[in-house]
This record gives sequence, C-alpha cells and structure tokens, in this order.
Amino acid sequence: MSELDAATGDALGELLLAMADDEFVLGFWDSEWTGIAPILEEDVAMSSVSQDEIGHAKALYELLADLTGQDSDSIAFGRSPDGYRHAALMNHPRTDWAFTIARRFLYETADAVRLESLAGSSYEPLANLARKMRREETYHLLHFDLWLRRLIEGGPDSRNRLIAALQRLWADAQGVFAPLAGEAQLLAARILPESIEALRQRWLARITPRFVELGLPAMPAPPLPAPDARTLHGADFGWLHSEFTMVAASEAGATW
Repeated sequence: MSELDAATGDALGELLLAMADDEFVLGFWDSEWTGIAPILEEDVAMSSVSQDEIGHAKALYELLADLTGQDSDSIAFGRSPDGYRHAALMNHPRTDWAFTIARRFLYETADAVRLESLAGSSYEPLANLARKMRREETYHLLHFDLWLRRLIEGGPDSRNRLIAALQRLWADAQGVFAPLAGEAQLLAARILPESIEALRQRWLARITPRFVELGLPAMPAPPLPAPDARTLHGADFGWLHSEFTMVAASEAGATW
C-alpha cells in the first residue's frame, strides 16, 4: 500500500504494540511452567508454545521497528511497566494449572478471531505475518481445547478450579478487544478490515456454544472492555517485568 500518513502510522503502531505485548507477556508467564508442569510431556509442550509466542512477539516488534525506526529489542525490553499495552488478561500470575488453561483457552480463541481478520489486512507485512501466525496458533488452540476437556472430565476438583478460573478471567478476556486509539484510521485504510468490537462479538459467538458443548455453566453477560484494559497492569506484571528485563537492564546499550 502507499506510504502511510502520520495518524495512520501511529494507529498501526498501537495495534502492533498491543498484539506484540499480548504474545510477549503471555509467553513469559507460561514459560514458568517449564520443569513444573503436571506431566513431563507438558513441560516440553508448554515450553514450545511459550517460545512460539515470544517468537511471534519478536516478529511484531520488528514490524513496529520498521515502521518507527526504533530498535526492536529496545521496544521489547526498554520500556517501563506502564509502557506495555497487553490486555488485562495477561496481568495475572500463572497461578495453578487450571487457571493457566482457562487463560490460554480464552486468549487463543480471541487471538484466532483477530488473526483471521488481519490475514486480510491491506498492510501486507501484517497480513503476511498474521497468516504465518495462524498456522502455528491453530495447534496452540487445539492443544488447550483438549486440556479444557481433560480438566472438565478429570473430576470435581479440576472442573471446579477451571470454572472458577474462567469466571475470574471472563471480564479481563474482553480486554483483548479493547478499542485502540486511531481505530477509525485503521478501518478507513483497511489495515483493520473490521472493527475491534465486531471481532469481539464474533469471538463471543464462537466461544459461547463451545462452553455449552463442554457442559460448562453460562458465563455472565460479557461486559464491554474497560477503557484502561491495556494501560493498567499492577504489581504482578511489575514483578514479571523485572524478571524479563533483568539481563537487558544489566548493561544499558549492549547488543544482545
């Protein structure tokens, strides 16, 4: 597409940053399961999935760096905690296995809808990356859907833990589709083929029947995403930020 005007470029930057931070932060949270997952095979699987997410974040940060002239590592590791734009769903620590599966299922289903739409973006670098990510994320969704069923059928304790986690995360999951500054410009340029609220409604239309199929209780009426769903993060993310920036912060300006 032709060169972007300043307002559209800024809006695209916000979209790329939100998507990258979602993948980046979730990848780091779930990498904590390496070595302590419930079964050995899941140590390997969760490590692989987390590596995929951080790889997707890296690719998105590189698109943002190409757009802005910044360094992708500086974008990833050089911001203060309040500079990150991940959804509120990623503010929680990993907690227990049922909580992790609930969060992953909610995020992967939402991300699938987002990537499906962006595969048709007029911004070809983003469309190409969305198509590539979809191929990998499909396997993530299948994996966590299987785990969802496994926990539902695993007895009262695992089922109750899963339901409690889904209910706790339900409102924050809406924040994956929080409105972005400059969304109107993205829609006008067809960088974003449809509104973020339209994507949220499509996600709800897909996930609600799946809950019914699995015999899960109905979730509360989904609230609109909170206006600060991508800007307020809290102490748990502050701790994670200190962990994943530790090496980069040890020698400012170094090339890693």
